[in-house]
Amino acid sequence: MAMIASSGVAQGAGSAPAGQAERSPFLRTTELLAPYQPAKPLITLSLGEPQHPVPSFVGPVLAKHIAEFGRYPLAKGIEPFRRAAANWLSIRFQLPRPIDPESEILVLNGSREGLFSAAITAARHVGPRKGRPAILMPNPFYPAYGAGARAAGCELIYLPTTLANGFLPDLDTLDEATLARTVAMFIASPANPQGAVASRDYFTRLKALADRYGFMILSDECYSEIYTRQPPGSALECAGPDFTNVVAFQSLSKRSNLPGMRVGFAAGDGKFLAAFHEFRNVAAPQVPVPLQHVAVAAYSDETHVEENRRLYRIKFDLADQILGSRYGYVRPAGGFCVWLDVSERGGDEAATVKLYRDAGVRVIPGSYLSRLQPDGFNPGAGYIRLALVSDSESTAEALHRLVEILD
Repeated sequence: MAMIASSGVAQGAGSAPAGQAERSPFLRTTELLAPYQPAKPLITLSLGEPQHPVPSFVGPVLAKHIAEFGRYPLAKGIEPFRRAAANWLSIRFQLPRPIDPESEILVLNGSREGLFSAAITAARHVGPRKGRPAILMPNPFYPAYGAGARAAGCELIYLPTTLANGFLPDLDTLDEATLARTVAMFIASPANPQGAVASRDYFTRLKALADRYGFMILSDECYSEIYTRQPPGSALECAGPDFTNVVAFQSLSKRSNLPGMRVGFAAGDGKFLAAFHEFRNVAAPQVPVPLQHVAVAAYSDETHVEENRRLYRIKFDLADQILGSRYGYVRPAGGFCVWLDVSERGGDEAATVKLYRDAGVRVIPGSYLSRLQPDGFNPGAGYIRLALVSDSESTAEALHRLVEILD
């Protein structure tokens, strides 16, 4: 793999004034829109909160295990949960071997908590670095990555994900000096916000770098079950027989429409997960036992997941029809977000205000999801993100309004 003298990436402060870039993009959007009132009934597409029905088995399972709210949960997770998660992984992905539910699975209080805590564990787990420890992440990125890297005391290195590089970090831009001080790299596949999916070859190349330089791959795969064509793969498929240096993060929020339940898991490198368990055993929120039993039922059932995908497929079919090729729209390979180029419509903040004020459609500016690169470039600037989480009728109405206002 070709290496260049400098990675061309560094710890930018973001596109906002000092201190603003590290704040919640959703809070910043609320403040941006506060002076305005929508001219039409509001349709919210800014928050990626699934709105499809909660699976029918949730209530009965909770009722059956209600007494177990009276127990302190084990940080590791109950054995039936770990076994169900491991079985699901083996069925869903082409793994080198089955995951060991005893040593290679940990329950999480949602993937966000796990991703945050994993950065802290990675900084402690890997060996000495040649220089200040660094954590790499795509740019734009899920805010928990940056929060975790800062809590770990690491330098944040942003890897721009643009149309030119398929909306995935360009591994060929990573130089020896940067890789030698890297403790972890966050990768999201399907990517949030663009929906790009890493190929098997991409994961294989990333795994080779992780092994050569001794850093962790923290693979955020919480959107893996939301796709309308080909199922995305997992970093675990390319992790080798011991899953060394690779941990994948999953969640029921998107897969099973259970964002309020806060249950997910981490799977992969057993040595890392042992250290992760030690840290989480004293510092992380535990997952209530009844919720883990719901997760057992969820990971044992694909019918509700297939119905979930069908509903998203309908909405992306609508997006194909209504948006066409406007604003650079391309149906994403995974996830439920749409990433639209509004750079010729006044930019992302102006378009966000206009859509809210004149169309009653709430979106999020892409620059709020990104940070400045050293050359002053913000990879999210000029884009808006839409989350197609509402029902199909509301989604169609919002997309029609968007075209009417922006065209």
